[in-house]
Amino acid sequence: MSIPVPQDAAEPIRPVAVVTGGRQGLGRGAAVHLARKGFDVAIADLPALQDDVAIGELLATLRETGAKAEYYQLDIADLGAHAAFVDQVWADFGRLDCLHNNAGIAARPLVDVLDLEPEAFDRASDINLRGTFFLSQAVAKSMLADPSRLTDGVYRSILFVTSIAAELVSTDRSQYCITKTAVSMASEVFATRLGPEGIHVHEIRPGFMRTEMTASASTAPIDKKMEDGSVPLGRWGSTDDVGQAVATLASGALPYMTGQPLWIAGGLNIAQAT
Repeated sequence: MSIPVPQDAAEPIRPVAVVTGGRQGLGRGAAVHLARKGFDVAIADLPALQDDVAIGELLATLRETGAKAEYYQLDIADLGAHAAFVDQVWADFGRLDCLHNNAGIAARPLVDVLDLEPEAFDRASDINLRGTFFLSQAVAKSMLADPSRLTDGVYRSILFVTSIAAELVSTDRSQYCITKTAVSMASEVFATRLGPEGIHVHEIRPGFMRTEMTASASTAPIDKKMEDGSVPLGRWGSTDDVGQAVATLASGALPYMTGQPLWIAGGLNIAQAT
């Protein structure tokens, strides 16, 4: 999708995307592909900028594409910090066109549903669900308050990263499954509310991905799924696989789609007769 050029401007509009949890893994892949697609990128993550080499390397990579890129330290579970963060992005970039809700935590250690402690459930809920939901609310309000959305022709969107766990059950990852299922419903709620305002909402469901998050767990059971045909494409997914999907959706390349899950899972969701 081409970026529209205002009649009174010599340069095309560069849309601005916020990527939560963008320092590494799927978030980093999304940020890189968004920058390559013509977005300026605001990264939000936990570490302090001065304490983390990976952040500096990521910003340099993004800026090499010609993108403006900034980093913000943000814990999305801290709901009180959302408004100031959104205001700062607007102050630094002058617009906000896309929120990519990537930040989240996995279920570590794996615990049977009958043994799950309330603290582990609450921690997953605070980050995966509450933080994601209320940051989306804050960004949506800021988009609606921007009068230029009615005239500049820029595609605006909110993206939610869920998981195959939003539909496929794992009894030792119950808090993860439940929060991701709830976020899937949140994408439908926001899509229904924001569709009439011209703001699209998308859900991305990654399958088995090789990232820092999955590196701490045994891969043998998943490797077996690759071998036995449960994943028809027969390989793990990559950060590029998800990043390309994010950039495609955020660019408006699928304009008659909203509130629907897009499985980036190598065909794992295909029901197969045994």
